Amino acid sequence: MNEEDNNKKNDAAPEKAPEKAPDKAAESTVLRRGLAIVAGKLIIGVAGLLTGVRAIWSGTTPKAEQTLYFANHTSHGDFVLLWATLPPDLRALTRPVAGQDYWEASKLRNFIGKDVFNALMIRRDGSGQGGNPVDQMKEALEGGDSLIMFPEGTRNTGDDILLPLKSGLFHLARACPNVRLVPVWIENLKRVLPKGTLVPIPLACTVRFGTPIVLAEGEDKVSFLARARQAMLDLRPEYDRVEQNGNNAGAAS
Repeated sequence: MNEEDNNKKNDAAPEKAPEKAPDKAAESTVLRRGLAIVAGKLIIGVAGLLTGVRAIWSGTTPKAEQTLYFANHTSHGDFVLLWATLPPDLRALTRPVAGQDYWEASKLRNFIGKDVFNALMIRRDGSGQGGNPVDQMKEALEGGDSLIMFPEGTRNTGDDILLPLKSGLFHLARACPNVRLVPVWIENLKRVLPKGTLVPIPLACTVRFGTPIVLAEGEDKVSFLARARQAMLDLRPEYDRVEQNGNNAGAAS
């Protein structure tokens, strides 16, 4: 074979495609997702260890249906505990509504909020990129997400058992009539993680899920919110009601 034949053979051989460089962005995404899964399991384990948390479903059962869980709010750990008590299939469908100012204050909180919980970050004053918080929640519900929200609008750090409910719950009930509205009462977490403390106090906690409520045809905002608030209060354990009634009697005398 002469040199000319060799040249023809080399010309006919297909050129090797250049090797693709590793997709660092994709690798980083996979790694981040893996860390989020591990962190989620760790958080569930720690929550169970510190609080012995258990879920009580009274008047409803866990269903893989789109749901808006509305709960009392006394601690930054509220949605963590509620989310942790959901069965895994419901947990995967459910996004906590979280205060952007708190959960984006550090890289660790941001990772936990966005990557572990897939939280819907909102600013209560409406100054965030998403604008009005109710519109953000409505958009998430219309997109098929289930949500955990706190209709008091802020953490209850005072002596009131439950603050008045903001109008957002009413507007969401009216805008998304096919979404289940499940009242929730989180018991004892305020005592586990008192305001200003960093180290939790081990106490048994319970998350009680109540009978779903429905916005009645023609029902106004005031009556609906009063009914929703009462549905939450009705989930309190008996000892809590007795204690509250005793406090009220003492204040009245």
